[in-house]
Amino acid sequence: MIHLSQLEPQILWKHFEKLCEIPRPSKHEAQITAYIVEFAQQLGLETIVDRVGNVIIRKPATPGMEQRKGIILQGHLDMVPQKNTETLHDFTKDPIQAYVDGDWVRAKGTTLGADNGMGVAAALALLESKDIAHGPLEALFTIDEETGMTGAFGLEPGLLQGEILLNLDTEDEGELYVGCAGGINVNISWESPFDVTPSGSQAYRVALKGLKGGHSGVDIHLYRGNSNKLLIRFLKTASQKYNLRLASFEGGSLRNAIPRESFTTLVLPEGQKEQFLKDLREFEQTLQRELKVAEPGLSLTAEEITCPTSVLEASFQTTLLQALNACPNGVHRMSDEIPGVVETSTNLGVIRHEEGQFKIQCLIRSSQDSTKNDLAEMVSSVFELAGAEVTKSGAYPGWKPDMSSPILGVFRKVYNDLFDKEAAIKFIHAGLECGLLGAIYPNLDMLSIGPTIRNPHSPSEAVEIASVEKFWRFLVEGLKHTPEK
Repeated sequence: MIHLSQLEPQILWKHFEKLCEIPRPSKHEAQITAYIVEFAQQLGLETIVDRVGNVIIRKPATPGMEQRKGIILQGHLDMVPQKNTETLHDFTKDPIQAYVDGDWVRAKGTTLGADNGMGVAAALALLESKDIAHGPLEALFTIDEETGMTGAFGLEPGLLQGEILLNLDTEDEGELYVGCAGGINVNISWESPFDVTPSGSQAYRVALKGLKGGHSGVDIHLYRGNSNKLLIRFLKTASQKYNLRLASFEGGSLRNAIPRESFTTLVLPEGQKEQFLKDLREFEQTLQRELKVAEPGLSLTAEEITCPTSVLEASFQTTLLQALNACPNGVHRMSDEIPGVVETSTNLGVIRHEEGQFKIQCLIRSSQDSTKNDLAEMVSSVFELAGAEVTKSGAYPGWKPDMSSPILGVFRKVYNDLFDKEAAIKFIHAGLECGLLGAIYPNLDMLSIGPTIRNPHSPSEAVEIASVEKFWRFLVEGLKHTPEK
């Protein structure tokens, strides 16, 4: 068995292996923060924990590099906690079970945390290094990037000293990112009235599972199935044909992850069950035909269970299904300026039924603030017309590309010199923290790089081993050539 710390470059992989041992889901960063602070203090490095919990570590320039512009190495400490239903894992307590699978590193039944553990590990390796040339370094480790960018929102002006920010949070080696989309959350809250379950009913637990899921920014253009939308589609049609009543519905767990699994508890008259189950199997086959390339593992099943004592009131159930069916989801518009890049999208990420209320979360992303706000209003209108309470939160700006960026010019040349090919210049539809950090520190020269990570925000997440070595070589060489003050 190959341990992660045996992979090259060992100085980086040993830190990633340690990160996998420390629980760090969003909003539970206390353990990883304590580890980072102790690590820096043992090295004798200046360390600051700001008022919201971000960690800033400073390392002086190596001899002869004192006149170079200061570099800020930036990554986020938290990871997305996603697991398969059958996986027993507590993200607040249990280590990630990472393993080598051929050319990739994966995790057993959970997200891996390469997003953004790889960037954090690279920064830790540079802070620890004794033989890598660099100018003045700062490492900025933010908290809660995945569920609200709380750390980036809360960073105060005047704390950072560097002039160049290298965000280490993108997921394709050989690509230099110079811009990203902004985003906004649409949150729906809905009181759900109940009726007593009709007598003579049969209950089923219906599950739509086996989808790939993924990052709602990085993977949205792949048109993978959204389990919430697909199951609602079936339920809306079935409720018009049968005396079907819903007792509960839940699907997805994060607004920024494409839902992989959705579940509902429903009842129907005993005499309708055979035809209902036949229709369910036929709908499963329909979805398997429609999504045979994108979602080869899709399954739709019904398990007979004990009847619940209550179900949703009939008229509310109709309104709920109609609103969820009408809710926009997926790619809304492609960019006119950057071919092949999504401009605007929305993700119906979470549906929860708790304590007599439906809680629904959508994340809208766009490189155009006006289009982002328009789509947020469109989603809001659907649910407001249906009588739900709608709020918007967590709006963050995009990062506008600067093709004349000095650090972009340096890293383009370094990549070409190292690998004898041009790096691709890219704009990402995901929301990097660069947009917020650039608003707080408007004079920063920014660039984002990273190794190749596939299926972030899902249990299929994997990082390509060879790309990590290239990413490290590129980063180390780039630091040698940063501009002078």
